[in-house]
Amino acid sequence: MFKPGTLSTFHSLLLVPAALMLSLALAGCQREKPPAPAKPAASQPPAQPVRTRDQAIASVMALPEIKTWSEQIEKGSRGAAHGAVIEDDPAPRLIGGKPYYQLSFVENRKQNIHRRASFLVAQQGDDILVEDAETDAVQSLSEWRRNIRNIELKSR
Repeated sequence: MFKPGTLSTFHSLLLVPAALMLSLALAGCQREKPPAPAKPAASQPPAQPVRTRDQAIASVMALPEIKTWSEQIEKGSRGAAHGAVIEDDPAPRLIGGKPYYQLSFVENRKQNIHRRASFLVAQQGDDILVEDAETDAVQSLSEWRRNIRNIELKSR
């Protein structure tokens, strides 16, 4: 028969290969697991499209006030003078860390050019600001419109 302690040694010998096979099976299962799904990136607002210089000029020319001024200049001069938007400085002006094109609406006459208003058009987004030439203050388009209408009403 078996000597004392022989059975436990025999069982121990049987358990070693079983434990080895079990650990290999577990290791194999761990390798076959699909990778964890990627965490969604932090939600960022989509970047606003960049506005080109030509688009900025077109946005100023599309303002109703500028259209009216252009028509008045053409009509008043019988075609001798024209309204135009020109770039004051090719370097963008930074306001609150945001770059703006520096544009002016001018009355273009043969003998001279007369500036009517200076605009700052955001390179990204829809912002248009107006610069007050007398005070160098910058105001919103809606504030400028209120001021223009008040001036027009007083001059009548």
